[in-house]
Amino acid sequence: MTCPCSVSRFRWLRRICSVVCAVVGCCSLPSARAQNLDKPLQSIDEEITAFAYAPDGRIVYSVYRRVKTKVFDALEHDDIWIQDAGGKRRRLLEGQKYTRGNQAFSYLVNSFRWSPNGRMILAELLTTTVVDDSGKTEDSFQTMLFDDAGHEIHIAKGDSVIPDAANPFFLPDNATIAFLSEAVKPRQLFSLKSTRLDIGSLKSPHDGRTFRDVSPIPGTISIAAVEQDHAMTGPNRLQRLDLFTDNDKELATIEGYEGGLSVSPGGKKVAYFMDKEILEIRDLTSPNHVARLRIGLGAFRWSPDESGILLKRSIEKKSGDLIWIDLPPLAPIPANHEIPVVQPTPVPVLHGLSFRDFAISPDGRSLAVIIPGKRNLLIFPLPR
Repeated sequence: MTCPCSVSRFRWLRRICSVVCAVVGCCSLPSARAQNLDKPLQSIDEEITAFAYAPDGRIVYSVYRRVKTKVFDALEHDDIWIQDAGGKRRRLLEGQKYTRGNQAFSYLVNSFRWSPNGRMILAELLTTTVVDDSGKTEDSFQTMLFDDAGHEIHIAKGDSVIPDAANPFFLPDNATIAFLSEAVKPRQLFSLKSTRLDIGSLKSPHDGRTFRDVSPIPGTISIAAVEQDHAMTGPNRLQRLDLFTDNDKELATIEGYEGGLSVSPGGKKVAYFMDKEILEIRDLTSPNHVARLRIGLGAFRWSPDESGILLKRSIEKKSGDLIWIDLPPLAPIPANHEIPVVQPTPVPVLHGLSFRDFAISPDGRSLAVIIPGKRNLLIFPLPR
């Protein structure tokens, strides 16, 4: 049998269980996917702060760097590199040479997003700027735009940086960028904005609306969004919105929203955490078809065939172990509105070791992970 403690979301409880069960033989642990950790397909021995797969399997990644100046000796300026499928690497940005105006500033790359054609990259930066001679600083976020050769791309022949731009993504035309702009601080509610490479900022039909989170629907100009009123007194509403028309559809009023909104690769389903325990999944075309899973809050990625998710049992940028979760079929909401909660059996990946970040390659064949501490990036065949 399988001990309930062996699938607990608490790492210390799982470790105690594994020791006790090994000694007394009282239960069997779920079998981990076979994996040789000593022989990754590729490795990048740098202190990685963020990375992302391109559509063709290349990887863009940032490397933590400290920069000294005449006044400051502890500024942070990430380098940005690209690695092709064969392992060859090129530096796209040398952090110590990246400046903006006369003010001293630090930045870390928070995330990357590729254009659908794999030629352009969006880098979301978390920045700290020294605003006066007393050393007073100001935190912000912005998005840098450049191509896969490292050349900055200037929007409407102006700047190559979009200020106050979080969670940016390209639309299928490879020319339009949508992003979130902070509406209620600190990063509680956002407004939805967009810009085009040739003409700059675009007027949104959704001006005045505020959102907790958004996720693009692949291959379309639509998004899934969790909307909430600016006063944060009303319920969370799951919406499907077209970015450039007033065409929208309320999919559901959801009981709660804790984070993680994500549309599946084929654009058929959307998933999000209702609270710190339960993941809810809905069909985007038949939103009354739902499944709920008790898996514990974490960061997850869809399997390419949408049959399961790979879950890191900790939030983004924090270390946790990886597990596969098979997703149940979505079923109509019962007449009594009591949606059953499934407690699936997780399957450990990579021997239950902890990782800081992870991603599944677009072709579904490999898994990239960042190990804690040194933050090296390792790539393995996808254990599925």
